[in-house]
Amino acid sequence: MQPSAPMRAVPRLHYAWVIVAVTFLVLLVGAGVRATPGVLIVPWEQEFGWSAATIGIAIAINIFLYGMIGPFAVAIIERFGLRASVCGALVILAVGTASTSLMRAPWQMMLLWGIVVGSGSGMVANVLGATVAGRWFGERRGLVIGLLTASSATGQLVFLPLLAGLAVGQGWRTVSLVVAAATLALVPLVLLFLRDRPADLGLPRYGETTLQPTPVLTENPAKRALRGLAMGMRSKDFWLLAGTFFICGASTNGLVGTHLIPACFDHGIPEVTAAGLLALMGICDLVGTTASGWLTDRFDSRKLLAWYYALRGISLIFLPYSFDLNFYGLSLFAVFYGLDWIATVPPTVNLAGKAFGEGNAALMFGWIAAAHQIGAASAAWLAGVVRTGSGTYFEAFVAAGILCLVAAMMALFVGRKPEAEGAMRPLPA
Repeated sequence: MQPSAPMRAVPRLHYAWVIVAVTFLVLLVGAGVRATPGVLIVPWEQEFGWSAATIGIAIAINIFLYGMIGPFAVAIIERFGLRASVCGALVILAVGTASTSLMRAPWQMMLLWGIVVGSGSGMVANVLGATVAGRWFGERRGLVIGLLTASSATGQLVFLPLLAGLAVGQGWRTVSLVVAAATLALVPLVLLFLRDRPADLGLPRYGETTLQPTPVLTENPAKRALRGLAMGMRSKDFWLLAGTFFICGASTNGLVGTHLIPACFDHGIPEVTAAGLLALMGICDLVGTTASGWLTDRFDSRKLLAWYYALRGISLIFLPYSFDLNFYGLSLFAVFYGLDWIATVPPTVNLAGKAFGEGNAALMFGWIAAAHQIGAASAAWLAGVVRTGSGTYFEAFVAAGILCLVAAMMALFVGRKPEAEGAMRPLPA
């Protein structure tokens, strides 16, 4: 353990809430970067003649790397600290998005939007929120995870009307440059206010009175992340949580987040109007996911997950029929679906902590979140293939709804039976 700063009186406003505010902004903007290709599909199709399937490959790579980087991001943060890791990720995102304004060929789109932006965004993903909540909060952790998760999901949606308006009025290259500038502007804020642990300031975690010493970690981040995966693969609960989160990703980021705007365009709804629907989802999600964190501190997480997935499945099956009800039907879908957009994260993190220990919750959630992004990447690509082949997204939306109903049943089996001996042994922190 590393020596900590001397214990000092806890101020009325605990510095943990400053950390939450900075992290909220980082996740909000980072999520907006990830969502940007959703408003650029149509302009790319019109300017370059690229098909939805071709563009879907780049988006799938982005989403896949966003998920796979997560577990390694947790280990990197543990090794090098929050501030340095987050600043590095923001610089990567800014460089990657700015460079996309120069692309001319599909391989450049896959390299920049896929690999570079995907890798940077993986560092500022939901695992960052889980790490902050675990380090800074002894109480109200579910609420904090819900709030930070909501910022991540909301950021994917609330910026879309602005970005869609820029794409229509100023061109898609302006969108890339504006997003890069917004990302780079966060770096000074992170340098000034973000701190690694409360012990660095001589404070206990929020809700506690004992100062926790700062651990000294010298293990290779990749090795630690892979050891976590090896432990998880021996656990039934890990496979159930990863499986439900695979379906979560397929039914949110990969499908609706990527393809709702083109689907609306197919039904004669303008891009800016469709982006407004996603923004409405984002506002509803801020309420729904924050409430989910509050509920997670009080109720059985398994039952919460079952309800969330079942309600999402019903809404997705309704979605193709809502187009016949014009904008009002879509607005109903946006509110109902938005409240449940990513409310699954707080109970999933809670269950991961119970299964693998509080100190390993963020790392193991990183691997579970990787399954989320594999599902999202699969849906982003497959929905594009379905649209290219059949001319409609009907089958994609209904299939995702059915999968969500399956996930609702899977969630009820998490933690039902004892794990095999040794499968749940805590990972050294």
